[in-house]
Amino acid sequence: MSEAAENNQLLLISGESATGKSASLMNIRDQEDWLYLNTESGKRLPFRNNFRDGGFRITDPYEVIDAFEFAINDDPSVKGIILDSLTFWMDMLETQYVITAADTRAAWGEYQQTFKRLMQELVPKFAKPVIIIAHTRTDHDEATMSMRTSVPIKGALRNTGVEAYFSTVVSSKVMPLKQLEEYKNDMLTITEDDKLIDMKYVFQTRHTKKTTGERIRSPLGFFGVNETFINNDAQMVLDHLNKMYGVN
Repeated sequence: MSEAAENNQLLLISGESATGKSASLMNIRDQEDWLYLNTESGKRLPFRNNFRDGGFRITDPYEVIDAFEFAINDDPSVKGIILDSLTFWMDMLETQYVITAADTRAAWGEYQQTFKRLMQELVPKFAKPVIIIAHTRTDHDEATMSMRTSVPIKGALRNTGVEAYFSTVVSSKVMPLKQLEEYKNDMLTITEDDKLIDMKYVFQTRHTKKTTGERIRSPLGFFGVNETFINNDAQMVLDHLNKMYGVN
């Protein structure tokens, strides 16, 4: 498969801390056949899970590359890969291999190429579901006099933005139930627990007037206007992608 190939089961879940990004993985099917790559200092998932070997704690950023190569070349039983999180992975790459390098200019180039190799070569070659989680940061854009929310990244990649490498980017949010009333759809269910706190953890799938500065994106026609907010359920989004692209 060439670098130009696509992986139609690629999903970026972005959002602020404590908005349900990791919790959205709870309903992933066949977890024992998924690789969960934890770059966040061994942080535990907020639910009981059956990911292979309890998940893998990443201590060297190149272990992420090794994991993809293992799934591609050595173990076809791997059904999916989760990277949690991209933000900490890139920070780890900077800390361990850029800052300490004798030639930092060359090291920044390698930093960029490592990310590109993952996204342009390994993710397409894997050709199975890949979920990547990332933290966002909101900054003031002086050029447009507006607030912009994106996944922070350093070096030359900052100009393009990591979101450009994904066709589907959802944003995790915690929303008051009243604000969700106009978005009734089959992928948004209000539970008794939601009613008790009058809030719901959701994915935002489309822009609203108040969120034009966010880098949410999806294929044309993928989500209807009434599906602007859906359950924070990564498996649900993967199923929706599979239905659209006819992936078994």
